[in-house]
Amino acid sequence: MRVRQKGKFFSPAVVIALLLLTAGTLIAQDVRYNFMPRTDFSKYRTYKWVNIGGALPDQIMEAEIKQSVDSQLALRGMTKTDSDTADLYIGYQSAIDEERQWEAWGTRAFGSGEASWTSSTIAVGTLVLDIYDPGTKQLVWTGRATKTIDPSSNHEKNMKNLDKAIAKLLKNYPPKQK
Repeated sequence: MRVRQKGKFFSPAVVIALLLLTAGTLIAQDVRYNFMPRTDFSKYRTYKWVNIGGALPDQIMEAEIKQSVDSQLALRGMTKTDSDTADLYIGYQSAIDEERQWEAWGTRAFGSGEASWTSSTIAVGTLVLDIYDPGTKQLVWTGRATKTIDPSSNHEKNMKNLDKAIAKLLKNYPPKQK
């Protein structure tokens, strides 16, 4: 099979390579964050978990999310507390959505070949982590990690993906001010 575009033929290998590159970018985790400019993050040493509403996973997943965030914040010198006098309040929301995934394969022999592809729907989990200053009642930091939670996958894979996403998400926390 050959693919034709504006009078030119493309080999199945080129088509497959392009599809695989596209599929690889769809599977990768996407992590983004933003913060309030001119915030002095050095004054924040303690935090308290709060419920900010929105879609929440089951109790097991909730504990795993908090554990992963807690371990990353501990590496940054933060201390979790249950006190209302905490320096920061932290909450999260999660959502599961669906995304189309493409898989391609092909063969080539003697200058010609065949290529085919299939699509399937995969669950994509997004986790949004919000950090508030309770004194000013302002959001000071927010981050989003996509392709993080998949309720249909096995537990070990979920934890590995979650830990990896939280580490990437909090990699630059506290943010460096310019």
